[in-house]
Amino acid sequence: MKPILEQIRLQQPNATFYSYRFEVPFFEFKWHYHPEYELTYIVKGNGFRLVGNSYASFTDGDLVLIGPNLPHTWVGKSKDDALFEAVVLQFSSSFIASFLGFEESAALQKLLDTAQKGLFFNLANEEVKSLMIQLTETTGFDRILSFLALLNQLSAAESLPLATENVVSLQSLETEKRINKVCGYLEQNFTTKITLGEVASLISLSESNFCKFFKKATGKTFSDYLNDIRIQESCQILLKTDLDINQIAMQCGYESLSYFNRIFLKKKGLTPRQFRQSNLL
Repeated sequence: MKPILEQIRLQQPNATFYSYRFEVPFFEFKWHYHPEYELTYIVKGNGFRLVGNSYASFTDGDLVLIGPNLPHTWVGKSKDDALFEAVVLQFSSSFIASFLGFEESAALQKLLDTAQKGLFFNLANEEVKSLMIQLTETTGFDRILSFLALLNQLSAAESLPLATENVVSLQSLETEKRINKVCGYLEQNFTTKITLGEVASLISLSESNFCKFFKKATGKTFSDYLNDIRIQESCQILLKTDLDINQIAMQCGYESLSYFNRIFLKKKGLTPRQFRQSNLL
């Protein structure tokens, strides 16, 4: 996918770093990147998170640190008309550099280095969440102190890297329009049969050229990306309903139960039945 370059400094020109809290009826698909680091805390919401070539589900409490120029987006819609809420913190490399270079900053430097491919924090730490919200309300030098306290907490926390490959951004408006058209189409139609020729024709490319284009922009093949969407959706259905496995496979766009089982095992390391049983204990 061709990410959009987001001009954060134009949005908040007088800040040393940027923090804001917002509520929306849904998280719109917006594949974008920027030179700043970004820490995103999902207070309330669920759906799918894309960071580089990582595609995974998210829910309330999702906390992710993203390095500079790493494409990302959160996408999801509320099923009960409740508003989604998120807190976002963004800071530049030049700003954070003034706090590095000291022996005491070694853990922080490591945190920033590993954030180049995105980091997921599986935290139940209420202090971290409180600091995130506090940064949207604090002013003066206390704001700097809260910012450093937050990064210090994260540098000591366990985290899981997200992207497995570097994604090369293809910077042109035409590419942006093409890839977002494809991704929007997939998000809306993944429950139906989708062919390579079908999506290639959406942006007037041959199948072979489309495959090269998609792989270069996302770090994934088209079929792998589509399977990510379908398998993540199947996981949600497995946990939230008592539908049988065959029904779920069909509902997620798979015409063959054996193929669904094979792809699910490859992606999750468990069969669909094992996944349901292990997560409902």
